[in-house]
Amino acid sequence: MSTKEEVERSRTLTRMFERRLVQVLAVLISVAGLCFVLDVSYYFDVTFYKEQFFGLLYGLVFSTGFFMFPATRRSARDRIALYDYVLAACGLVIGLYVFFFWPEIVETIGVITPTRIALGAVAILIVLELTRRIFGWPLVILAAIFILYAKFNYLVPGALGGRGSSWERITSFLYLDTNSILGQIAAVIFGMVFAFTLFGRVLFVTGGAEFFTDLSLALMGKRRGGPAKVAVVASSLFGTLSGSASSNVVITGSITIPMMKRIGYSPSVAAAVEAVASSGGGLMPPIMGATAFIMAEFLAVPYQEVVLAALLPALLYYISLFLQVDLEAAKAGIRGLAADKLPKLGTVLLKGWIFILPLALLIYCLFIIFLSPSKSAIFGILALIVVSFTRRKNWFTLRRLFESLDDTGRILVEMGVIGAVASLIVAVVSLTGIGLVISNVLLSISGGSLGLLLVLTAAASIILGMSMPVTASYIILAVLAAPALTEASVNEMAAHLFIFYFAILSFLTPPVCVAVYFASTIAKAKPMESAMHAMKLAMVAYIVPFIFVFDGGLLMKGTPVDIALSFVSAIVGFVGLGVALQGHFFSAIPIWLRGMLGVAGIACLITILPVKAAGMAVVVLFLVWQWRMGRVARSAAAETVRQQV
Repeated sequence: MSTKEEVERSRTLTRMFERRLVQVLAVLISVAGLCFVLDVSYYFDVTFYKEQFFGLLYGLVFSTGFFMFPATRRSARDRIALYDYVLAACGLVIGLYVFFFWPEIVETIGVITPTRIALGAVAILIVLELTRRIFGWPLVILAAIFILYAKFNYLVPGALGGRGSSWERITSFLYLDTNSILGQIAAVIFGMVFAFTLFGRVLFVTGGAEFFTDLSLALMGKRRGGPAKVAVVASSLFGTLSGSASSNVVITGSITIPMMKRIGYSPSVAAAVEAVASSGGGLMPPIMGATAFIMAEFLAVPYQEVVLAALLPALLYYISLFLQVDLEAAKAGIRGLAADKLPKLGTVLLKGWIFILPLALLIYCLFIIFLSPSKSAIFGILALIVVSFTRRKNWFTLRRLFESLDDTGRILVEMGVIGAVASLIVAVVSLTGIGLVISNVLLSISGGSLGLLLVLTAAASIILGMSMPVTASYIILAVLAAPALTEASVNEMAAHLFIFYFAILSFLTPPVCVAVYFASTIAKAKPMESAMHAMKLAMVAYIVPFIFVFDGGLLMKGTPVDIALSFVSAIVGFVGLGVALQGHFFSAIPIWLRGMLGVAGIACLITILPVKAAGMAVVVLFLVWQWRMGRVARSAAAETVRQQV
């Protein structure tokens, strides 16, 4: 899918009735999500299964999806076609059937009836059609291959062969089984993901997003290469909420990319900086977008444990990016923005410090009292609403409430469809047992070599990620590839984070690097040239997953000394690699010295202690030497100026 298609894939309705219809449905999605998160039925002493909530939410998501997204590029975008009303009604029916009849269904879950077969077939077709409309053909084709495999695997020779299943069993299983679209992925998306999406939208409409943008500008704007550093800081803040590299590029890149170009960055470098900064947002705690919540479910660990493990690698990502942005500015002689064009830090804090309180409360709920993520987000939302009334222009009015619910519901349409199609694939894996087979095949191909197995898994993650959202590619690989890594004695948390990192890197890796395409469009740069710069800037993200597989210290495993040594040595190593790649520190560096520094940087990342120590010594000595040489050069230049005066 091209960038242009991605941006223009949704409708812009002109008929008042149709606009209101979509708004009402989107708000109903959010209201139903709130009822699920807050467990409203408990307070009314009503027995209500979570699957009934999922049925209602899926019904609303599917019907809204057909209204929001046209069938083809040539379809009318200003009005809803008659066939979309029919499809929307079908989507609503398959959801409401679960909503109304689940208490009866759960007692006869193994019984296959004509009604369940027919509705199951319709449900599968609706999920595939909405996936095609929103995300394109690749994910549809992949899901269809899995479904066909469930039916015809008896025709497949060798280890991948099986006994096959009837269409009746397949359709009923994919529709109604709790290992399919009514399973744990739905619980995460309609629970935690919904709650944090609503938190992000409330933060945005009450002025919190503006505060954090201004704070980034005040902190970094006047420094060397200021706008690029603003992009790094702002994108990490927004990205952890959204988890979407593409939307993050559009939101922050529209501000930072023109500023970067204005002070001297080339269009391709400006696009690369924004794409890398935005993509890393999904790796940055405390929220990390939707995928981290699903990872916690797969690992059966508290969400806080995932966040803690992801913290140090994410810090390495942004420290390295920040360093390379600074070196790029130094090499090109790029200064920061003029102070009179930037907001004053004191003024920004005075006007918006109040928005720090809801985030502090969110972190307190998550990591101090260990409240569930969805409940923590709700408390954060309530705190945002309260603090909004401290300033008249930020009041959380009924209009802003409606806007927040509307926006959240629309976002949940896309997330719901992602979850549904990924759940179909997970269900086929459960039905056929192919996950274990593929794990054995990967182990066989790798010949017992963990390094080769990691390379194969990384390649599969990038290739899958090129054609689908991060969440979907992670889910698929979590059931297909992660078991092979754990079978090869890789820590389970490391295996899942490894897959996650490379799924995100697909947004930066040619030829299908969606985040780079978006940024290049804004910057008016050549996409492939921007992609080459992006891969260099994202160097850490390509290397650090291999490191934390072998060095548990980066995932907070081990003693405090082990963790500190792993983190410090990684920082030193990546500083060495960054300087070697840029070819500049206080001055230009000869190619032979860059090569030596790069080797020393890699040595810092090796787990053998003497090798690590030697690499760190070389890098530190080089940096100190360069600093002294730069100081001497600056003193000599200053003396020359004084003599001339």
